[in-house]
Amino acid sequence: MIKVGIVGYGNLGRGVTLAVDMAKDMECVGIFTRRDPESINPVVNFPVYSMDKLQSFKGEIDVLLLCGGSATDLPKNTANLLKDFNTVDSFDTHAKIPEYYDSLEKVAKENGTLSAISIGWDPGVFSIARMLFGAVLPNGKDYTFWGKGVSQGHSDAIRRIDGVKNAIQYTIPKEQALESVRAGENPTLTTREKHMRECFVAVEDGADKERIEKEIKEMPNYFADYDTIVNFVSEEEVKEMQQKLSHGGFVFRSGNTTDKNSHLLELSLKLDSNPEFTGSVLTAYGRAVARLSKEGKTGVVTVFDVPLKYLSPMDEKDLIKNLL
Repeated sequence: MIKVGIVGYGNLGRGVTLAVDMAKDMECVGIFTRRDPESINPVVNFPVYSMDKLQSFKGEIDVLLLCGGSATDLPKNTANLLKDFNTVDSFDTHAKIPEYYDSLEKVAKENGTLSAISIGWDPGVFSIARMLFGAVLPNGKDYTFWGKGVSQGHSDAIRRIDGVKNAIQYTIPKEQALESVRAGENPTLTTREKHMRECFVAVEDGADKERIEKEIKEMPNYFADYDTIVNFVSEEEVKEMQQKLSHGGFVFRSGNTTDKNSHLLELSLKLDSNPEFTGSVLTAYGRAVARLSKEGKTGVVTVFDVPLKYLSPMDEKDLIKNLL
C-alpha cells in the first residue's frame, strides 16, 4: 500500500483527495493545511493536520502530493518539503520550469529524495503528446490550444494581487487560429493570435480598479502576451462561476512524410472539472514516484522521465495482455 500525504486543501487538494480515495493501492496518511484543521471538512473522511505536524510523519509517507499554486507557494515551499519527503507537484509556469527544476535537483540529490514536477495536463499529458507527435512526425509543426475553460494557476495569480477578494479567469482559443490549424494550413501564430484571456474580478471596497486591471494585463508569464479582458463583478458572481471549473484543450502536430502525404495528429481533452482531472494525474504520478523511489531513484523527474507503466495500478502482465 502506497502511503500519501496531501498538502493543501483548495480546489486541487479536493480533486487529489477524490483521486486518492479511488486508488485501491493508496492510503492517505493525512491532509496537511496551513489553515485551522478544524475548519477543513474534506470531501472524503481523511484525517486533517496542521502543517506544523508534517515533520512528525517523516518516514511514514511515501510521497507528498503538493496542491499549492505556482505563482508563489510551490517555488517558496517545495524545496523545504523535499528535504524529508518525495513530492509531486503541478507547477505550471512554463517559462520558469527549467529554473524550478534546477532549484530542486540539488536538494533532492543531497537528501536522497525524488520530486516529480509540472505534473498535470499541461504541462503533463499535453507535454507527452507534443513529444510523441514530434518524434513520429519530425517534419511538422506543433500547436497547443487551451480552453475554453478556467485556468487555476492564472486565477490564483489574480487573487494574489493586492485589493482582490476573489477572481476567476477563462482561457479562450481564437476560432480563426483553430480552424486554420485543422485545415492543415500550418499557420505561424503568435501567442496573442492563438488565445485570449477573460478575467472576472471581485475587489475590496475602495480598491483601485484601474491599478488592478493594469497589474493583471501587464503580469509577465500570465497575461502580458495575451489580449486580456478584465471584468469587475461581485464576489457572489465569482463564487457562482467557481461552481463549474471546466477546462480542456487540444494538441496538434501537422506535417508531412512526403510531398504528397500530409498528416494531422490531435489529442483533445474536455474536462468537466479541471482540478479533479489534474488531481487524478497528480495521484497517478504519486504512484510512479513511490515506485521509482523504492528502486533508488533520486533527484527531479518530469513526465518525460517516468515510464508509463509506473502510472498504472495494473501489473506489467495485465498491461501487456489488456492494453498493448
